Amino acid sequence: MRKSGGILIPLAVISAWYTFWVALTLFLFSRFPAMVAYFPVGGIEELAASRSDSFEPVYTSIERSILSAHGPVQLMFASIGAVILTVPVSWAYFITSRQTRIEQSFLQTFMVLPIVVTGIAMIVLNSLALAFSLAGIVAAVRFRFSLNKPSDAMYIFVSIAIGLGAGVGALGVAAVMSGAFVFATLIIWRLEYGKTLAGPFLTMLTRRDAGDDEYKD
Repeated sequence: MRKSGGILIPLAVISAWYTFWVALTLFLFSRFPAMVAYFPVGGIEELAASRSDSFEPVYTSIERSILSAHGPVQLMFASIGAVILTVPVSWAYFITSRQTRIEQSFLQTFMVLPIVVTGIAMIVLNSLALAFSLAGIVAAVRFRFSLNKPSDAMYIFVSIAIGLGAGVGALGVAAVMSGAFVFATLIIWRLEYGKTLAGPFLTMLTRRDAGDDEYKD
């Protein structure tokens, strides 16, 4: 089992990755303001501002832009952004993995999954009928993927979350989720949190001695 080591260099590289893409995006927005209309941002604000008491589709401005002629361009930017935000997640998987061999099929799955979810989110929009149709199709296909460890499910969930954020036009929210997941995973891995219950604080908190197997009543 590989021991956790220093994370200063990985944290610096990952921070530089996020900083570079954020700075590049802000630079392009300042030089080419028209790009904002094609970029998947502002989706959460638009969805929160649209209040409806019915199940009928509510087409916000972000959805109208998706349905417009430049919708495919926005889908392209959203897909690229989802992949960029998933790359550091794969690095966190490499760093924290305790396996001697990485399962390539699993890695490829959670790398490509955000692109698929991004497209699905843009297709479904606020249509309840489309959402139920999608659920029926998925149930018919009965796609199954066996996970070797329960912790691997976190990477699937964060990939889906990044894809949903990009798909609804909230790439900024997806970036926050990606960064929070990566940094939290690396810090918890480095601290080896939960590996042992030794120590005065955890002994007091769990009410057990270092050598006890059962909790005290």
